[in-house]
Amino acid sequence: MLTVHAAPLVLPVGAAAVVEGAVAVDGDRIAAIGPYEEVVAAHPTARVRRWPGLLTPGLRQDRARELLTRCYHPDPREAGELGELPLWGEEFERLAATMDTARRAGSVRRGLQRMLRYGTTHVVGPFGADEPALRTALSRSGLVQVPAAKGPAAPPDLDPFASGGDLAATAHGPLAVGGRADFAAFDVADEAALRAGGARTCVATVLAGRLVHRAR
Repeated sequence: MLTVHAAPLVLPVGAAAVVEGAVAVDGDRIAAIGPYEEVVAAHPTARVRRWPGLLTPGLRQDRARELLTRCYHPDPREAGELGELPLWGEEFERLAATMDTARRAGSVRRGLQRMLRYGTTHVVGPFGADEPALRTALSRSGLVQVPAAKGPAAPPDLDPFASGGDLAATAHGPLAVGGRADFAAFDVADEAALRAGGARTCVATVLAGRLVHRAR
């Protein structure tokens, strides 16, 4: 089914912003980008999803490997003991010493799910052949593996904006008609507010045309 995703502001990156814009998705591809009224008129039978704030390309997570292999993402059932935030450093090492394969795999899956909640659609590897569980979980998540981007290393953080980059430097690439439908919606007014509030303001993530995260 063809779907139109609408937002008060669409920032394709590499092209002009569209006020009261929309992105039409057909399967896993972008069929149209433009003003909402024009996109809907061209696709009158499409289902419409409306998001607050702005719609941007999906984000790239440069420190995915560390977030998945050097960090423990607690299960909600462990919140009373471990809290809800990712565990690093000594806390991670203490857990890792007694962690079995199933528990490691669960942490990886939760880490990938949390990346989706931050508007992430692409992750930087490499993910070695010696880590089959990690590669399998990544493949099942649908997240796209990409080569490392140039730039200074930043501490691992689920928020891709934590390194201080702007949208053009943090997005996986521009939104374009005919391109894969990987994008996210954020409940902020503009790019400046997005950088200030960070990717935690994500309310929806679309991966290859599929809505894989929805906060409301």
